[in-house]
Amino acid sequence: MFQGATVRRELLVDTLATLCGLLFGTAVVALIVSFRLPLGWDFVASVILSLALMFALVVHALPSHPHLRFGYANLVTAVRASLVSLTGATVLCFESLAATDLALWTLVCVVLVALALDGVDGYLARRYRQESALGARFDMEIDALLILILSLAAALLDKAGPWVVMIGLMRYGFVAAGWMLPRLNGALPPSFRRKLVCVVQIAALCIIVVPFVMPPYSTAIAAAALIVLVYSFAVDVLYLLRQPVGP
Repeated sequence: MFQGATVRRELLVDTLATLCGLLFGTAVVALIVSFRLPLGWDFVASVILSLALMFALVVHALPSHPHLRFGYANLVTAVRASLVSLTGATVLCFESLAATDLALWTLVCVVLVALALDGVDGYLARRYRQESALGARFDMEIDALLILILSLAAALLDKAGPWVVMIGLMRYGFVAAGWMLPRLNGALPPSFRRKLVCVVQIAALCIIVVPFVMPPYSTAIAAAALIVLVYSFAVDVLYLLRQPVGP
């Protein structure tokens, strides 16, 4: 029992050291960005608070982590969380975002880095045998949050109608539906289609927020992305509804 307690303590210390280091580094980056771009102290505060909340949820779920260390894969996902916190804070400062193309291009670059890192965490988890339910959930939630933030940016920038936010809300609506229909909480088999659609959503929304991409082209891209997403969710919903009811 003592040995097990020591292992869990080592995991907690390793995780806290990693996440606190990333939080501090991200805060420094946010501070530098606020001086370079027309973003105020609310931007810095939003970055720190949002990232601290994400990391707090990770620490809360840590007891279920089966490995001795936080792991390289989760480290990459945590870096992506830092990038998403910077993206979300930029969108919250909408007036500054819409006032200059530099802010938009910076947003696009940050999203592209986050997109490039998507998949690296999965590779590292397999390479170093660090796969876990915590890592998979962490990665999925970061993807979902990034898509929601980008869909809000597309709506605020008038790149498409308010309906574009449905892209970001689709996953959360699916989770909410599971509260009323327990069948939707069932396990889904691994799917390349699901992963591909996620990447397509992020890429499409990233293209939409590029300064020179304007309606009707941005609207068409958003509509196509939403149609693909609805199809993907429909496939999963039908699969879950067709499963036999457990005892």
